Amino acid sequence: MATEIDDPAEVADESGPELASGSGLRITRVETFLVPPRWLFVRVETDSGVVGWGEPVVEGRAETVRTAVEQLSELLMGQDPLRIADLWQLMTKGSFYRGGPILSSAVSGLDQALWDIAGKHLGVPVHQLLGGHVRDRIRMYGWVGGDDPAEVADAISAQLAVGLTAVKMNASGRMSPIGSVAEIDAVVDRVAAARSVLGPHRDVAVDFHGRFTMANARRVAPLLEPFRPFFLEEPMVPENSHLIGELTRLTSTPIATGERLYSRQEFLPVLQAGIAVAQPDLSHAGGITEVMKIASLAEIFDVQLAPHCPLGPIALASCLQVGFATPNYLIQEQSIGIHYNQGAEVLDYVLDRTPLKFVDGNVERLTAPGLGLEIDERAVRDADARGHAWRSPTWRHDNGAYAEW
Repeated sequence: MATEIDDPAEVADESGPELASGSGLRITRVETFLVPPRWLFVRVETDSGVVGWGEPVVEGRAETVRTAVEQLSELLMGQDPLRIADLWQLMTKGSFYRGGPILSSAVSGLDQALWDIAGKHLGVPVHQLLGGHVRDRIRMYGWVGGDDPAEVADAISAQLAVGLTAVKMNASGRMSPIGSVAEIDAVVDRVAAARSVLGPHRDVAVDFHGRFTMANARRVAPLLEPFRPFFLEEPMVPENSHLIGELTRLTSTPIATGERLYSRQEFLPVLQAGIAVAQPDLSHAGGITEVMKIASLAEIFDVQLAPHCPLGPIALASCLQVGFATPNYLIQEQSIGIHYNQGAEVLDYVLDRTPLKFVDGNVERLTAPGLGLEIDERAVRDADARGHAWRSPTWRHDNGAYAEW
């Protein structure tokens, strides 16, 4: 799906002298690609031939975001792509109704693409434009599953075999509003199994995935403390974020949240409530432009950044570019081999996999211009021809009532 103009000069003439100033570049074409397993990519082309890539997607709502990108691209035609801050304002505030995951994700992918263009045009990696690198490598973690302790141990061993030193696991599957003894014990047993494999020098983060009520989170968090989780992620759904301060005061384990928060304004209350780790998603929370501001806000509260990223290579590269320029950056999620990746993998869409290679559990600083990856455009176009219609699972309790996935 594409939005384009035939002659960018015509748009410039209509837009007046302000548009005529700047880099001399003009945006001439915006295309979106629905690529398996569950992603949406955007390609932004300029009249100079410089192309930027972004990843605007809400998992399970990719087609809806695609329409939002198409509408926002009307604002970008003929514009100077290097005026990133101004275009971000235009995209986020150019309508009376603002915010939400669909619009924020559409903006996020386009913002990533604009930063990619800027870096390529100037011949530098994006983190150089963000102030330069403050670290040489970023620690990575991978996701592990398994419904019983034996499966958890096997999955963790596989992640350690590829060089990672940290993993994240779900605390549970479907969880009753007030967990039974068996349900609570199962959570503890799984984390205990993870710790037994990892030993004292590696880390396990435990993802509650918004499946726990406050009552369950209060019961489980203290029971996990002996296993020293790296952090407890999303202990409650984001609409109950006003309760998170009670949990941060109850446990010594760091509390993390933020994958379903989309702006500085939404992060402020949870930062004030005492979370230890902020997890904005570079494909949801306004892209590189907004996440850099979230990172600065988090730093005021002595909170670390660990962006959510169970997505594709462009989102991951965007996270890493922010990480290389952000002092309070803790660790980075990545989804190579994650169970969602059916029919395609993260590295299937890049020509050179070397920049995302794990070295002692880290990714070394990306040095190529822009986001630091060369996208395999033919693979992307072929994948878009297949498309996908991925949807989030729907769960129910034994009594037929809706259950949080």
